[in-house]
Amino acid sequence: MAQHSTRPGGASRGRRRALLGTVVLVVLVALAGLASYLTRDSRSPSETPAPPSSSPTASSSAAVPTGPPTPGAHSGALPVPPKTSDPVEFGKAAAAAVWSYDTRAYSQTELRTALRGWLTREAKYADPASVDKVVPSPVLWKEMAANGQFATATVNEGHFPNAFTRALQEDPGAITQAYVYAVTVSGKQSIAWKGSPAGGAESRSTTLAVQCRPDHPCALVGVLPSVAP
Repeated sequence: MAQHSTRPGGASRGRRRALLGTVVLVVLVALAGLASYLTRDSRSPSETPAPPSSSPTASSSAAVPTGPPTPGAHSGALPVPPKTSDPVEFGKAAAAAVWSYDTRAYSQTELRTALRGWLTREAKYADPASVDKVVPSPVLWKEMAANGQFATATVNEGHFPNAFTRALQEDPGAITQAYVYAVTVSGKQSIAWKGSPAGGAESRSTTLAVQCRPDHPCALVGVLPSVAP
């Protein structure tokens, strides 16, 4: 998906971006910053991490469209977050959502609003700017819509990045403040438009921050600017 968008500034937006940047640093460098980010408020010694239902290296197929899109069919509905407590499964669904769009079925504003609906309700962690970045700008969307452009996604695999897994192994209790997990997803994006039913398919990879608190469905924290292996 095109990565153009307008992103208004503001102090609160900057603070949220900084929070996500801290997660990026943790994922890529696996330093002790994991504990300082996830446990910057005090926690009780009795708290224990909620183990995700997927192992760090597990992967499975997500329930997303497969194969090239057909010119007569609308990929249609706006993306709706799944009700799952598994950060890997949620991350795979979120990646499919940000790789998919249909200019024939809804507006740029509707898609941006729908994707923001995936975000955690905890404002100090949510990074809406990172979600806005994956939505084409209004000008680009208008050009795409004129050509009836749309895209579907196929998710091949999802996992916890190696650096995140190592950091979590070193301090398992660090996750228990924010319950934010890093998830890297790989797959393909198939794009088509009027007069080009086959379109083209490109490989995609992205790393997302996902919050999965115990007894609550997972939610998106943000889309990281770099892919962590």
